[in-house]
Amino acid sequence: MLAVESATVRFGKRTALDAVDLDVADHEIVCVLGPSGSGKSTLLRAVAGLRPPDGGRVLLDGVDQAPLPVHRRGLGLMFQDHQLFPHRDVGANVAFGLRMHGVPRAERESRTEELLELVGLPGAARRAVAALSGGEQQRVALARALAPRPRLLMLDEPLGQLDRGLRERLVVELRTLFGRLGTTVLAVTHDQGEAFALADRVVVMRDGRIAQDGSPLEVWQRPASAFVARFLGFDNLVEATVTGAAADTVWGKVPVPGKSPQGRCEVLVRPAGVLLGDAADGLRCTVGVRTFRGHHVTVALHPADGPALEAECDLRDTPDEGAVVGVTFDPAETVVLPRG
Repeated sequence: MLAVESATVRFGKRTALDAVDLDVADHEIVCVLGPSGSGKSTLLRAVAGLRPPDGGRVLLDGVDQAPLPVHRRGLGLMFQDHQLFPHRDVGANVAFGLRMHGVPRAERESRTEELLELVGLPGAARRAVAALSGGEQQRVALARALAPRPRLLMLDEPLGQLDRGLRERLVVELRTLFGRLGTTVLAVTHDQGEAFALADRVVVMRDGRIAQDGSPLEVWQRPASAFVARFLGFDNLVEATVTGAAADTVWGKVPVPGKSPQGRCEVLVRPAGVLLGDAADGLRCTVGVRTFRGHHVTVALHPADGPALEAECDLRDTPDEGAVVGVTFDPAETVVLPRG
């Protein structure tokens, strides 16, 4: 449904988008992740027509969108600040796009009520926008974006201004809603948890290029590079040389999965793969700061040589700060990454 072919965007001498290729299928939810300046929002704006690419093409259903202005592309757009009209009530905000398309009043009102029911705000059409909470405003903005039945819904940090608890609830509701409607979605976010909960496919960007593209499970279990691993929050990374089923590292021998690439590389050990035992067994480490994470505790471990390690422990099995433990590694939680 959406095909981005070698899209390039430049701002002066800086290349914000560097020959990016991306496909989005009908009814698919794709989330684009990346740090600030990675090009994710520029990609969204190029698809929408808000910033025409300097090179490459954007096609919807096989049709090049270059000649078409934003309002004729059949897209729904929703931004972080919602951009609601404060002088209009909720119903008028939701119906705005329909009115611009010349939809008769009775049909506008019916569609508005249908969408407000769908987003969990039944009967709110006459409420003032200023009287809404942040979460309610987000729902109104979503209803407005969905009202004209867009071919592609585009979201730019849609939950960025909400507190974490509300974001976590709404992202589940959004995925359920998009599934019911069969909506095709291209979303941009910097929040990994939000993207992994919402998406069928995750795209990680770096310096205007795609660093990895895959299902949430693939990206999480097998980051394509040290950059992707660090962006996802993994810190247990170390240079290594893999020979057979083990990697030589400053932490000693670290077992790796079978058929791993051989030679010089970097090795990632997820915190769940850092196993604590008796001080006489494995890599000797001193327990540092412990951080409560809800269902588990994150523990910083300091070996005599090499960088610190992070481990995950059950609440009842967390060692005391200052304790000395032995560390072994689970090969199922290690990933061999290309060097650099």
